[in-house]
Amino acid sequence: MLHPLRKHIEEIISLTDEEFDFVLSHFNQIKKKKHQYIVQEGELVTKEFWIIKGCMKSYFVDGNGKEHILQFGMENWWITDYEAFVKQTKSKTYIDCIEDCELLYITFENREKLTSELHKMERFWAKKSKFGRIALQNRILSLLQNSAKEKYDLLLEQYPKLFQRVPKKMIAAYLGVSRETLSRLNS
Repeated sequence: MLHPLRKHIEEIISLTDEEFDFVLSHFNQIKKKKHQYIVQEGELVTKEFWIIKGCMKSYFVDGNGKEHILQFGMENWWITDYEAFVKQTKSKTYIDCIEDCELLYITFENREKLTSELHKMERFWAKKSKFGRIALQNRILSLLQNSAKEKYDLLLEQYPKLFQRVPKKMIAAYLGVSRETLSRLNS
């Protein structure tokens, strides 16, 4: 049976057994419990995470203490504070576990080393980055042009399993609507 990370990578590029072993040697595996942080605002971000199992959220807290969810992450998704990771600066966001999670992570240093030594991985991350920008653009367009009901329906259509795993108040925070509005949309 293929390692789940290999299966994920090979959706974009092919790897020999030796190449995958080399790729995997640059990662570490960790487990985190529900409500544990992997990134906190103000800390240096040196790792990018790939979710083997579990569900996470990336968010920021505004000056009034209101939580704004930027991203959810589930199995086979990558998550970090990308600006802080790429620039090697302090995070503007929090990332924590909605469920118990099993993760692989790669440090910034190991990612740089891996991409310089195995150029296929440079192509892999370039393509993942392009897909991420497309998803971000679609999210921004949806926030700007869609009604609350349209945003809700689109999220439900794209990620039906998310609704079974994430509390409704988090779905509301992601969509930018109140919990009451979400309840009306859900009925």
